[in-house]
Amino acid sequence: MTASETRPLTATARSLSFPPGFLWGAATAAYQIEGAARADGRTPSIWDTFSHTPGKVFEGHTGDVAVDHYHRYRDDVRLMSELGLSAYRFSVSWSRVQPTGRGPAVQKGLDFYRRLVDELLAAGIEPALTLYHWDLPQELEDAGGWPERATAERFAEYAALLAGALGDRVERWTTLNEPWCSAFLGYGSGVHAPGRTDPVAALRAAHHLNLGHGLAVQALRAGLPSGGELAVSLNLHEVRPLTGSVADREAARRIDTVGNGVWLGPMLDGGYPPELLADTAHLTDWSFVRDGDEAAIGQQLDWLGVNYYTPTVVSAVAEGEAKPQDDGHGDSEHSPWPGADAVAFHRVPGERTAMGWGVDPSGLYDLLTRVSARYPGLPLVVSENGAAYEDEVGPDGSVDDPERIAYVRGHLEAVHRAMADGADVRGYFLWSLLDNFEWAYGYAKRFGAVRVDYETLERTPKASARWYARVAASGEVPPPPA
Repeated sequence: MTASETRPLTATARSLSFPPGFLWGAATAAYQIEGAARADGRTPSIWDTFSHTPGKVFEGHTGDVAVDHYHRYRDDVRLMSELGLSAYRFSVSWSRVQPTGRGPAVQKGLDFYRRLVDELLAAGIEPALTLYHWDLPQELEDAGGWPERATAERFAEYAALLAGALGDRVERWTTLNEPWCSAFLGYGSGVHAPGRTDPVAALRAAHHLNLGHGLAVQALRAGLPSGGELAVSLNLHEVRPLTGSVADREAARRIDTVGNGVWLGPMLDGGYPPELLADTAHLTDWSFVRDGDEAAIGQQLDWLGVNYYTPTVVSAVAEGEAKPQDDGHGDSEHSPWPGADAVAFHRVPGERTAMGWGVDPSGLYDLLTRVSARYPGLPLVVSENGAAYEDEVGPDGSVDDPERIAYVRGHLEAVHRAMADGADVRGYFLWSLLDNFEWAYGYAKRFGAVRVDYETLERTPKASARWYARVAASGEVPPPPA
């Protein structure tokens, strides 16, 4: 994709109607909510190891208990039903169902997901299953992790295992969630598990995540009784140059290439972009890409998941100049952008969330319209969108969060406008259903529409949850408050 200019969206003072059948959902991830870290045969994932390593996660927080969804899933499904969700996007903990990342499944682990899916179906909520949301079994990391080809092969076996266990009741499958984070934050900057800081390992990991995706799609196509709907969820970067200068546009091109082209190229265009290979030639010759790999990666998809939170603003940096590094992806001396050493990142102007991310719905509009134009005939789903704020609990225990409502409304308006301009968007998943373990931020950031008291684990729907429930029930987004 090419960089775009900022085009502010002004909220309309009218309600917005979405078509019948539009999917209204919410999303979570296994390590962030399940807890029960050692229950029923589950073994450590890389996030268990990372969170238990001093200094890696805010105040030493871990996902050992998280919000105990493993034991409270029935109550959580009842909450989803009360909120009128038509779909729930969740991930499976690989080490819960296949503790070593290879070999036979642990039936108790599979049984948990069977019970969860059955509960969802009984409530009339469509399960949308993600195979991998960053929690690689530690034993596979010890064997080399995603930089090694064998991990992609194990991932395909894991996909086949789940297809056999859940394919009779799950129609909507996603292979990977945000592989950019897995590769470049996990192996490049080290701010995510497993915490490695090697740009070559990050590029190798990116390729083997791509390959794992392709092999998993093949395994799912072969193993699902009804074929299913298969997708991948990418956190595509809406990259914008700070100025219109040639140098800043080249900086944006570099970030677009290593942020987006590294996935879209082999998955949807037939191969890695030549620019990516050129930008990273000083690091690797890409000899880890074997004949046939790109064809294996480029499997036909039924839809593409787009995760979006904020745009990325960049500029070129001359040698010796100070280099702002506000890319929104944590603090590290090591860059998650191999091949883009002379690029600076800048704060998005205007309102910001508790994560420090700028609020700009126009980025979602631009992403959806440009991806749709580039890949006509490929339906899109907004598979993550939401915001963290400093929620305050009122004297009566309620949580009024007008900032989150405004954020979600603005982004739903961006989706609505993109659809009006021809983008084939089929659904929207709010991130997140519940306050939870927010990776390296621990429990310090709250994205949930439902508040969780981390001492008692009591759930309390926030005002935004009630607002979203009305949207899901009616298919209409009300106008903003006067």
